[in-house]
Amino acid sequence: MDEFTDMSEKKTIRSEDKKRSLINRLKRIEGQIRGLEKLIDNDAYCCDILQQSAAAGAAINAFNKELLANHIHGCVARDIRAGKDETVDELVAVIQKLMK
Repeated sequence: MDEFTDMSEKKTIRSEDKKRSLINRLKRIEGQIRGLEKLIDNDAYCCDILQQSAAAGAAINAFNKELLANHIHGCVARDIRAGKDETVDELVAVIQKLMK
């Protein structure tokens, strides 16, 4: 099991609008991945596949940036105000994983 599959017991309550926004981003990414599969199935030119792969990677990065910003403004700020300084260590660990 890698470090991203070790799921926390913690929960984050999100508004329906925020959930919908994040899920819509994921569905677009899923569509991009399916498009990559079709390109490979159709023996597309390598550079065309790489270009689509880069676009999917950029979409995942944008998703991560949005989620990270929400986490900092919400969860992290709340926990720091409550004196839970260990949240900063958790945030640093997550950022280090995202930057690998």
